[in-house]
Amino acid sequence: MSTALLAIIAVILCVLFRILNVNSQPQRPSIWCSDKTFFESILRISPLLEEEYIPTRLWGFSGHVQTILHSIVGRVKCPWPTGERTYLYLTDNATLTYDLYQPLGAAYEDEITIAVCPGIGNTSESVYVRTFVHLAQCHGYRCAVLNHVGALRSVPVTSPRIFSYGNTNDFHEMLNHLTGKYPESKFLCVGFSLGGNLITKYMGETDRERPLGIIGAISVCQGYNAIEGTKYLLNWQNFRRFYLYIMTENMKTIILRHRTVLLSDEMKSRFKLNEHEIISAATLPELDDAYTKRVHSFKTISDLYKWSSSINYLNNINNTTTPMVFINSLDDPIVPDALLDPIRNYAETHNNTLYIQLAHGGHLGFYEGGLLYPNPVTWLDRALVSLIGSLMLHHNDVPMKSDAHLLSQPL
Repeated sequence: MSTALLAIIAVILCVLFRILNVNSQPQRPSIWCSDKTFFESILRISPLLEEEYIPTRLWGFSGHVQTILHSIVGRVKCPWPTGERTYLYLTDNATLTYDLYQPLGAAYEDEITIAVCPGIGNTSESVYVRTFVHLAQCHGYRCAVLNHVGALRSVPVTSPRIFSYGNTNDFHEMLNHLTGKYPESKFLCVGFSLGGNLITKYMGETDRERPLGIIGAISVCQGYNAIEGTKYLLNWQNFRRFYLYIMTENMKTIILRHRTVLLSDEMKSRFKLNEHEIISAATLPELDDAYTKRVHSFKTISDLYKWSSSINYLNNINNTTTPMVFINSLDDPIVPDALLDPIRNYAETHNNTLYIQLAHGGHLGFYEGGLLYPNPVTWLDRALVSLIGSLMLHHNDVPMKSDAHLLSQPL
């Protein structure tokens, strides 16, 4: 074998090892929590927060691989939970759907319903939602998953709108309907990515009368600040512009799939929409300038993004009645570390708030175990189910004598 060929192979291996980040080691999650009593309640049911998260050895230390596998391949041996689809016809003529999944295991004495808000353009059919729902069902929880308007191919758009980054009305309508259907149930809200932003904003909206049965909320991999986040996504560092391109194309696909309603002559005339500008948009800001800001009646993109960003609603959340848990990973290629300072500071200054930060996991990946083939259940699925149990415990304030040793442990 020639020296030149060996050199090429060596360079390729070095690049591959750098991308896969194979020199990294498993680490325990970093925790921000100013409320010792609340943290002790969490640890009683969620001891995994004090354990190392061990990604899949050969590729799990790469945030890019975790993110791409999550979005393209999905979960290992992903179950398909059986649910019942509910159709709601809203006052703006929109057709809203959510899927309802009943417990598979023994139900808890306290009736619990998990209200799930998926990520951008996602639904109950998204694989990461399905695996979480199935595990939650097996632990005795009922789950309801919002299907973002326009995202399901099988459900036509019946009003001139789809979901947006900051519109919490659809999630509110689902919760109200569930409250009427299960008046004795307690509710825990779980949001992924965009869904995490929506449920956080929902909890902090001062002009919103929320159902009284909500006892907590968990946000996973959200970016908190759309204005600042967009600045990072517009540059090529860490391939962020590539991810922005994918998100833009997905949004355009949803709009164009329902173009007969969303881009009708009446809509074009009313909101001054230019279909060519929408189709040719290369980034989300360009698409939002050509479409989103117009149909939501915002003068500028900055106004739209400010209204949409959960960071502007955090301080209005009533943490006493609605404890909040936030989860992010440092190697998330879509949400850079710079966007996480505000949530760290928030968790350090507010009771009943927990921020969990992992060194690895990517964007909604969190695969764990194995050398090449990961475990069927991810760290995220396990963590969410245990955190839900922890929030139940905190709500019920049930003392556990066997956990007295936790009182001496520092955060």
